[in-house]
Amino acid sequence: MPRPVTLFTGQWADLPFEEMCRLASDWGYDGLEIACWGDHFEVDKALADDSYIESKKQTLAKHNLNVWAISNHLVGQAVCDDPIDGRHKGILPARIWGDGDPEGVRQRAAEEMKDTARAAAKLGVNTVVGFTGSAIWKYVAMFPPVSAAMVDAGYQDFADRWNPIIDVFDEVGVRFAHEVHPSEIAYDYWTTARTLEAIGHRPGFGLNWDPSHMVWQDLDPVAFILDFADRIYHVDCKDTKMRIGNGRDGRLSSHLAWADLHRGWDFISTGRGDVPWEDCFRALNAIGYDGPISIEWEDAGMSRLMGAPEALGIVRKLCEITPPAASFDAAFASE
Repeated sequence: MPRPVTLFTGQWADLPFEEMCRLASDWGYDGLEIACWGDHFEVDKALADDSYIESKKQTLAKHNLNVWAISNHLVGQAVCDDPIDGRHKGILPARIWGDGDPEGVRQRAAEEMKDTARAAAKLGVNTVVGFTGSAIWKYVAMFPPVSAAMVDAGYQDFADRWNPIIDVFDEVGVRFAHEVHPSEIAYDYWTTARTLEAIGHRPGFGLNWDPSHMVWQDLDPVAFILDFADRIYHVDCKDTKMRIGNGRDGRLSSHLAWADLHRGWDFISTGRGDVPWEDCFRALNAIGYDGPISIEWEDAGMSRLMGAPEALGIVRKLCEITPPAASFDAAFASE
């Protein structure tokens, strides 16, 4: 069976869930990667009322859609972040923000991630995609000088906060797929390796592969697939367009808004950027990944009503690349 192609609803949470389902179905998607914000999936309601889960399933079935993963990036971000500030207040549910005391926010976010695993199990999915936050992302420039002990403490903080969360994931049979992303504890190749070490390579904690965050850091998304093959638990397709090379536009993007053409790079609709998609899909074939391929629309210069259906067509073609039953040189054999 071909891998299902889903649409991540995070950038569509301003629309009612019913409308989101109608659009995705009309375009031909197989299902949704449902975000835990807007009215798309509310963790507290999912646990408090059995009819809530049933109504979501009925809406999906009405539009011939399935779900293989839910995502709770926004709450996961607050588990380890330091500082906790107005940025978090702007993305967190009021019950998680509370009085804004930073440690209180972190603790409530951690409990919500445990509940997210429980809600996913009730919905019948085995993967939660999300962020972890980081106590040491603020040190990324390494100045003022950052000691090894400070970095070590950041990974220990991550392990201390996330091990109890993953304990609950294990209890309910759900996996966490961390999206490797700047501002997280794992944001590139080596920080991913160290993050997995910090948590003891436990099976409940894996990765959401999204190449858009790798391209602008000069990471090889194909090598990432091959080297972390046993940890690729979910796939998001988002693209990045590079504009570095004119001597003015830098990799750190100068605090410029998305779609400002003076940025050194920008997220762009899948298939229109610099991700080597065919090589990536061949690598996914090579490691035997057979899970959903989720399209994440982020393009500040293109309507999502154009980008989402166009990306679906591109990804469908990539999914058609499958290994042959026998190697081409098998025909050369004399017997």
